[in-house]
Amino acid sequence: MGRVIRAQRKGAGTVFKAHTKHRKGPSKLRALDFAERHGYIKGVVKDVIHDPGRGAPMAKIVFRDPYRFKHRKELMIAPEGMYSGQFVYFGKKATLTVGNVLPLSVMPEGTIICNVEQKTGDRGKLAKSSGNYATIVSHNPETSKTRVRLPSGSKKTLSSTNRAMIGIVAGGGRIDKPILKAGRAYFKYKAKRNCWPKVRGVAMNPVEHPHGGGNHQHIGKASTISRDASAGRKVGLIAARRTGRVRGSEKKGASGDE
Repeated sequence: MGRVIRAQRKGAGTVFKAHTKHRKGPSKLRALDFAERHGYIKGVVKDVIHDPGRGAPMAKIVFRDPYRFKHRKELMIAPEGMYSGQFVYFGKKATLTVGNVLPLSVMPEGTIICNVEQKTGDRGKLAKSSGNYATIVSHNPETSKTRVRLPSGSKKTLSSTNRAMIGIVAGGGRIDKPILKAGRAYFKYKAKRNCWPKVRGVAMNPVEHPHGGGNHQHIGKASTISRDASAGRKVGLIAARRTGRVRGSEKKGASGDE
């Protein structure tokens, strides 16, 4: 029997839990209400803040509660160009400017969006990483569906009632700067979770990893592994449809995404 390998130990949590102590909160759009479905509601950006472990800055936006005498604070990903003191408008009748949130149905084709809802009212799930954006490709009014190109390049059909924020996520170009030294990587992942440094499987002993052991560091078997392999064997390229570099024309890859 081999040892319980690292990939199995990660599932239980313990030292592998995410470091959430100093995080500011989840990034979500306003809860969908009557004001957004039929008109618009105005909010003011109180602050643009850093969220530890997240590449994109967050915006603190304050709205007046439409039903009670109070203010509602919302925390969401800030698009590029958003500033403190800015007025933002959320709803079907809001204007098409950076920072505003509208349903996909009222945006023209080619609009650059972020913070996109995957299902209506889920408060934003897609295109939320720094520098990322999605693009509206086409609308189908009969089925009330909208085709959107995601940051990965794949296209997805979403309901036209889903909301999205106009603009691209701030903090772009973050990965262009080389890390250069181990200390920077250490502090980067210290804010995220215990996933660095990562010992390669071939550098381990056979008891610790399926790729371990042997004279010379080599895998010694195919790096692909089936989806229904037992947990301790499931390392490498899991259920790979294809391996190797992507070669050939771009058009062929795009049709594969369809």
